[in-house]
Amino acid sequence: MPAIAVLVVTWNSAKVIDGLLASLRAGLDGLDWHLVVADNDSADDTTARIERWANENSEVLCRIVNTGGNLGYAAGINAALAKSEKHDAALVLNPDIRLHPGAVAAMYEFIDSARPAGDGAGPRTGIVVPRIVDEDGHLAHSLRREPTLLRALGEATLGARAGRFAPLGELVMDEAAYQRPAVVDWATGAIMLISAHCLERCGAWDESFFLYSEETEFALRARDLGFLTRLAPQATATHIGGESKVSPELWTLLMSNRVKLYRRRHALPASVAYWGAAILREAPRAALGHPRSRSAVRALLKTKVLSE
Repeated sequence: MPAIAVLVVTWNSAKVIDGLLASLRAGLDGLDWHLVVADNDSADDTTARIERWANENSEVLCRIVNTGGNLGYAAGINAALAKSEKHDAALVLNPDIRLHPGAVAAMYEFIDSARPAGDGAGPRTGIVVPRIVDEDGHLAHSLRREPTLLRALGEATLGARAGRFAPLGELVMDEAAYQRPAVVDWATGAIMLISAHCLERCGAWDESFFLYSEETEFALRARDLGFLTRLAPQATATHIGGESKVSPELWTLLMSNRVKLYRRRHALPASVAYWGAAILREAPRAALGHPRSRSAVRALLKTKVLSE
């Protein structure tokens, strides 16, 4: 029976953590699993709720790791991994995820066994994601393509519609793509099943990304090392999130980290052009007075593209 380390990062998550905990048993049915929660110094009763669940489910090994501050998502994942038991794969979860019955076993079916790199069998599947739906059961477009300059320009001019055309947008909008075991460049980091071999080869998550783009960086780094990210379409999870759509602070962080990640992987001239495309995307909305775009433009103008 595969062993799964369930890793959850929390920060003031009292409003959503109970629902996640309630979904774990059915979602992980048929697997040997334990839970490690990295709490980023919550000021509410998040940890008390987890402790209550642990007492009521004492047969499940549950650890709470107090990180000592709001260190971010990547740092929380690293802290939870450091305290996990031996595992065949790690399931990274946002606290606002709800697993559907049998989801993780269905995801694990796509994880390739640890075999030596360069054995002639082609790339291995190191990361598996499920089909994600919102609270109303509608498909969430969670699959993504690699960030490119052309895609940044496409999104700047066409908005979300750019995703309908693979060369012009990161977002995979073709609903048929969510019905088959597609290979993608990366996917939303709210729920990811990662093989132990992939984790071992890739090393720690990049903590310089406090929030947003950390999953992009990890998936692209995994791909560089020969590990695919694959969708398990028969596995489903509900995601209650979406704060980046309404919060200027989170949207600003999202846009800034996109530029930061692109600079990490590309030469300076292309990175400056990508930065310009990001400003082009937000400037018209900022001129119309949209708070999140005004905040994003201010941050982008302060971005040190040259120093990344």
